[in-house]
Amino acid sequence: MKKLTLGTSELEASNISLGCMRLAGHTEEKAAEILHHALDLGINFFDHADIYGGGASEEIFAKALNMNPAIREKMILQSKCGIRKGFFDFSTSHILSSVDGILQRLQTDYLDVLLLHRPDALVEPEEVAEAFSTLEKSGKVRHFGVSNHTPMQIELLKKYVDQDLIVNQLQFGVMHTGMIDAGLQANTKHPNGVDRDGAVLDYSRLNNVTIQAWSPFQYGFFKGVFIDNEKFPELNHVLQTIADEYNVTKTTIAIAWILRHPAKIQTIVGTMNTERMSTIADASDLVLDREEWYEIYRAAGNELP
Repeated sequence: MKKLTLGTSELEASNISLGCMRLAGHTEEKAAEILHHALDLGINFFDHADIYGGGASEEIFAKALNMNPAIREKMILQSKCGIRKGFFDFSTSHILSSVDGILQRLQTDYLDVLLLHRPDALVEPEEVAEAFSTLEKSGKVRHFGVSNHTPMQIELLKKYVDQDLIVNQLQFGVMHTGMIDAGLQANTKHPNGVDRDGAVLDYSRLNNVTIQAWSPFQYGFFKGVFIDNEKFPELNHVLQTIADEYNVTKTTIAIAWILRHPAKIQTIVGTMNTERMSTIADASDLVLDREEWYEIYRAAGNELP
């Protein structure tokens, strides 16, 4: 499994990571099978959030692994906070209490990375700065980042926080390519030329912020997966043709397409199927050529100017 350095940190994380949202509901035995399989594949990065399963995903994670210092040091743990029922909350008190709950559920003394989950329209960056400093000084959190944030939202936080923001978690995949579309259609009247995210891809590369791609197989906003979906015959045909050339699956190629981008994007996958996880892991070392990458992009319904 290839590794990449997260932002400006010293963390060497697998370029494919496991999102643990769907762990809730599984038995400890099944969760243990899933997690140990991921570790055996070389996945050392696990993504959580305090809202996943209402906290149950973090609890089952720790119980399934029989969390102890030996196994803890083999992995990089990330969690997110800030989403509450019906609103977002980046207040000092909520961030601090959220982290205490996360650490208790994960049965660990520290998080490697804490992300602010979704932008809070009422954010007071001074409060975020206070929370981050408290967490860093106490040793409860070692690195910080954001999720679903625009460059200017990040810049606002950076004006106040002392810590580097090393990660921005964003939806990205073959059928969710907005951060690429706007750049390719620059100086045209094409609908895809509308910049909806403040050039977040280029901003991240310029500022050493690692993009983490979530829901890489989804199209739209949780409308479903595009692999083997009859709505996307051309895309699936191209994915299959390229997959046959490499003797892998369409799933592997869809992840390899993300990893091919020179921004060094880390992909977060949420599968709880160990066979599918192995198929996804095959993408870690597979490098598509430029022509293949653009062929997939066009097959997804995108036009080049």
